Amino acid sequence: MTAKSGEASARIAASQASEPAVAEARPASTVVLLRDSPAGLETLLLRRNKALLFAGGFWVFPGGALEAADWEQAAGNEGEATRIAAAREAEEESGLRPAAENMVLISHWTTPVVEPKRFSTWIYAAPVAPDMAVKIDGSEIHASRWIGVAEAVREHDAGQLGVLPPTYITLCDLARYSCVEELLRVERSRPPQSVFPRFCRGNGNVFVMFRGDAGYESGEGECPGARHRAVLEGERWRYVYENVAAEYPSLIGP
Repeated sequence: MTAKSGEASARIAASQASEPAVAEARPASTVVLLRDSPAGLETLLLRRNKALLFAGGFWVFPGGALEAADWEQAAGNEGEATRIAAAREAEEESGLRPAAENMVLISHWTTPVVEPKRFSTWIYAAPVAPDMAVKIDGSEIHASRWIGVAEAVREHDAGQLGVLPPTYITLCDLARYSCVEELLRVERSRPPQSVFPRFCRGNGNVFVMFRGDAGYESGEGECPGARHRAVLEGERWRYVYENVAAEYPSLIGP
């Protein structure tokens, strides 16, 4: 190795060492619990303790990271382990345990690389009996509510329901269904979308870009072109899908 090549290698190593390490995305599961009501399709939302570092104070669907027992029960099969974990987490956080065989995978989200805690999350939808009682622990979960899916979207749009982008977009997507049977039937027939958002700031705005956005690959959110993103406006998110190539379908169904 020459002196110059040695100096170059040292500079590269120093540069790499100064860059913050990207946290590994832990496998996780979330389940959208559903029931029919006279007012239409409802889902269960849980409010996380404000003191928690991840999603503290936000309304969420039941869920969490996979545990060793989930993998063991599934004999190492990742898909099966995520179903087992989703049912377990639902029971631990809400007292409701959906049947794993009734779960329908609707999407898979990976946390942006800038976040200190990252998850590779399978999101399922599953029915539960309308009369099942919700039981929360009062520690990690501080409140619960059954709410119409469309009503949850309206409340969030009015700045009255704090949720993160995956929850908001999932609610928007599922709000088009009138009942549990319709939702499960249609969702079983379409492939789940894989979503890898990219966090960005620009012109005083905070947003996350999705594949198909003109700035997704470069990270430059203000470059002209297609817009596929969720923009934070005060206390609410707004989903934008404009002039996006057909190979990148909307995350919210028609």
